[in-house]
Amino acid sequence: MNKLKEIQKTYDLELERVLDSIKQNKCRRVLIQFADGLKPYATEIADYIEEKTGIEVLIWLGSCYGACDIPVGLEGLNIDLIIQFGHNSMMPTY
Repeated sequence: MNKLKEIQKTYDLELERVLDSIKQNKCRRVLIQFADGLKPYATEIADYIEEKTGIEVLIWLGSCYGACDIPVGLEGLNIDLIIQFGHNSMMPTY
């Protein structure tokens, strides 16, 4: 959880919004996708989401160059929601 606290000092991951969306849509399996700079925090974020919601979280570690870069080959995985975490100079909270 320390890594998550550290990244949230710099970036607003909107984790409460993520949790609300998961609950509102009654998701059971979610895929999370990250920009390269956030990939070191992937397991920390996935663990947090799983702990707070009780759902299964899958991590996509392939490319992510923006909102239009949706993973392919996910058929049969029964994913209810894809969440993309990105970062840019407009997002820092400091």
